[in-house]
Amino acid sequence: MQSRSTLATWLSSLDGSRLARVLEARRDAMSSPEPRSVGELADRLQRPGSVALALPRLALPHLQVAEALAALGAPASCDALAELLGATDDESTRELDVVLEALADQALVWLDGAGKLRMVAPLRQAWDAPLGLDAPLERLLADATSEDLRGMLAALGIRPPGPKPQRLAALVAHHSDPEQVVPLVAKAPEAARKLLERRAAGVPWQPPFIVFGAPGPGIEPGTLWALERGLLIQDRHAYGPARMPAEVALSLRGPGWHAPFAPVPPSVRSAFVTPAEVDHEASVAATAFASRAVSVLSVCSATAPTRLKSGGIGARELARIGKAAQVDDAVVRLALETAYASGLLGRDNDRVAPTEAYDAWAEQEPPEQFAVLLQAWRNLPLTPTESRDEDNKALPALAGAPPCNGCVQARHGLLAAAGQLPAGQGATGGSGLGPLISWHRPLAHSSSPDGAPFATVIREAEILGVLARGALSAFGIRLRTGDTEALGLECRRLLPSATATARIGADLTAVVTGTPSARLASLLNAVADREASGTASVWRFSADSIRRALDAGRVCDDITADLAAVAAGPLPQPLSYLIADIARGHGRVRVTAAACVVHGDEPALLAELAAHRKLAGLGLRQLAPTVLISRSPLDTTLATLRAEGYAPVAETAEGTVRVEKTRPRRAPVPVPAPRGTGTGDRGRIAAMGRAKAPGPVDPDTLAARLLAAPPTTPEPAPFDGGPLFATDTEEIVAWWAKNLPYSDVRQLAHAIDVGAPITVDYVDASGNRTVRTLSRLELDPPYLEAWCHLREDDRVFTLSRIHGVMSPVHE
Repeated sequence: MQSRSTLATWLSSLDGSRLARVLEARRDAMSSPEPRSVGELADRLQRPGSVALALPRLALPHLQVAEALAALGAPASCDALAELLGATDDESTRELDVVLEALADQALVWLDGAGKLRMVAPLRQAWDAPLGLDAPLERLLADATSEDLRGMLAALGIRPPGPKPQRLAALVAHHSDPEQVVPLVAKAPEAARKLLERRAAGVPWQPPFIVFGAPGPGIEPGTLWALERGLLIQDRHAYGPARMPAEVALSLRGPGWHAPFAPVPPSVRSAFVTPAEVDHEASVAATAFASRAVSVLSVCSATAPTRLKSGGIGARELARIGKAAQVDDAVVRLALETAYASGLLGRDNDRVAPTEAYDAWAEQEPPEQFAVLLQAWRNLPLTPTESRDEDNKALPALAGAPPCNGCVQARHGLLAAAGQLPAGQGATGGSGLGPLISWHRPLAHSSSPDGAPFATVIREAEILGVLARGALSAFGIRLRTGDTEALGLECRRLLPSATATARIGADLTAVVTGTPSARLASLLNAVADREASGTASVWRFSADSIRRALDAGRVCDDITADLAAVAAGPLPQPLSYLIADIARGHGRVRVTAAACVVHGDEPALLAELAAHRKLAGLGLRQLAPTVLISRSPLDTTLATLRAEGYAPVAETAEGTVRVEKTRPRRAPVPVPAPRGTGTGDRGRIAAMGRAKAPGPVDPDTLAARLLAAPPTTPEPAPFDGGPLFATDTEEIVAWWAKNLPYSDVRQLAHAIDVGAPITVDYVDASGNRTVRTLSRLELDPPYLEAWCHLREDDRVFTLSRIHGVMSPVHE
């Protein structure tokens, strides 16, 4: 509580622009419903979940300074921190000030009214032993008696002062002075000296192996000598090993030891590149990926890939899609994951099929198509092209693994690292950016345990054209700033519009340079087989492909006319002859249902069918020179005749040709529509209606509003006769969710009222703590029904087991 009030006091002392910087850096804390006071804002900023979001965004020097401050034990002086980091000269002091300013902008570290540095508690808890140091002496001796302290001081040869606080202060002053601790340890017995030196270096004591039935291990040699002088501290109940205070460890490490501090990013080998070269390479890569992604999703539209029983699309299906689309495995995975994140693909029982949104996307121009997939890649909570796990086993695509914030930060770290390169310079060898990414995002997922760090995410950026010639392209610059509108403009500038014509050759191929339009691709897919895709796509005409088009209801003249309309020149004579020849034989045999009847105009052909040995399984029997009857169903008869090289067509009951056109399979949207309402409290909540979710709040506006409001907002207490809650939903949630503070109650009730997603810290019946993102919330006290994004299914949550909430926020 003291830390929270201190942070609230510091926030209240800021001016509007500085507070707006804090809100901009920690946008999750200003999510709807907006905090109504600085006190509520301080509460949100110190939630473990909120700090966990901010921590992976910190650069290496920010984490180093935070760890050093955690080791000192806040509150600490700036001078002590600078001395620990070795930042004693003017330049390093300025660099330390810059880092502290950045941490203050994140509201993770701040100066209190006494000029001491403080930090939020969850940040301190991020390290079990910061810098390999244990807790400070004052904390370790919190339960010690005055007599315990007197004995330690006496063993050190110090005359004990009277009260306990003075004795503790005298002991801390002694152990914090290397000039007193180092000579003391140097004169210690050999076992105690080696023990203290080893513990000061951060090497824990491991008890010796004890054979069953042998005596207990006792304590490490030399421990008693150190315990008597307070150089090691033992729990009063002798629980756990003796612990070395941080002051003692620092004194023994010597004045030459400093905590690591790297405020300057590592240098990267670079070469000169011009903007035109970067634009050209980025354009080529993006155009190729856009075309290949269209091919991949077209294959999925024709035949929806089957999911594994364990979830995801396995290696066999990925290979089938890659072969059909003529692309490699990395592009298949990247296209599938970005399309799924964009809502173009969805799970449909045991398959993954395009959604209705795919049909609209397929009609767009390549720049618009590419922009949709590129924005999805920026915030993908996984590394899509990572095809093997740590045991070298193949990983399925679209497996629905838990979100990986470190994967997102790896991508953002790449954008930040490449964006820091000097103008006109590109890293020589994409992997050379790895150390720089590690500096910008040290907690990010490198995804390359056996290779160069961040090689996988760098390769993805090159495939998409985000990184070109080792430099950040125009796409990458817009992705880094998050400017969606500007990104669309760059896509339209660098990606050509769809190609509406094809070069059709006498070798029965059709070549399309660039990305074919949806109409052109649909036509060529219907009458030819795709052989290659990328910057240039190739289709090949054959007797089977023309017959397939005729089976789908196209006629000879229409096929010829449609191809002539999209051809760059006149149709080659071999193709015209092929279409006419196949059309001439198509439909010479017609099949109708009796169970079924086969008839035609040529008695000799019907007699041939009746005598064909491989058609005996159909049970054909000749009723008339031009009529056969089959004992097999119509579809089976059609398939068998076609397998033997004939070209029959099906008839309707009216005698007209049946067009064999199947509607592509479409999956439902990933999150189901809201369910119906019930009765009781559930019906009462539904009756309130859904409030309209407010738009994003401007940080400057909210900062001014918070500074003008009272420092704290009183919490309602309706059950004790206090003021009422703002809404009925708040009242119901507060009654059942006993583990939530009022600020969390407000956020959860707001999400229920407006239908917004929410992230909850949930403890299940077994005591396991999980973090779930929920949508489509329905309040049914004492339960909350919701769509769980982790399980991708409807789930029921007990309100009393929710221990914290926060709005899901994307950078």
